[in-house]
Amino acid sequence: MLQSLWENVAGKGKKDIRTILKANMLFKDLSPKGLRFVTDIVHIRHYRTGETVFRQGEIGFGMYIIAEGLIDITTACHRGETAVEKEEILVTRLKPDDFFGELALVEENGRRSATARAIMDTRLIGFFKPDLFEILERRPGTGVKILLGLSEVLAQRLIETTAKMAQLNEDINLLKGGAGK
Repeated sequence: MLQSLWENVAGKGKKDIRTILKANMLFKDLSPKGLRFVTDIVHIRHYRTGETVFRQGEIGFGMYIIAEGLIDITTACHRGETAVEKEEILVTRLKPDDFFGELALVEENGRRSATARAIMDTRLIGFFKPDLFEILERRPGTGVKILLGLSEVLAQRLIETTAKMAQLNEDINLLKGGAGK
């Protein structure tokens, strides 16, 4: 599993929304006043065991932070001759304080690259693109801090993905070299 690509650099086990937001990389640099403003804008969503948060291929509108519960991130891959034959592969299991879906904040009509599903009763904090635009309009300084945090997260995940891809490429080359001997 690619757990490190999805983990949040935050303290674990907190239930208070403001505390969860403050620990999140996107909101960590906000002033107390800015954090209160964001706390009033975010959306709390509840999902039951087995309920899908979003599906791979859907247009994304925002990100989620796990306040309570667990989320599985899966991707479908084709198995067999037809596009109908798909297998779901677990990418990672996310826990409280982890977050996912943040690419939707910057992509124009971007499609979800994976499916997110609650594996137990789960409470999520939703932060959507219109929320970000509202913050940028009403409190530009707060919005810039959030965008800088988002840039940091995306850069970190890109660096980790590049390293994983390089390692996989090296492993494939070793297998190819070893197969001919």
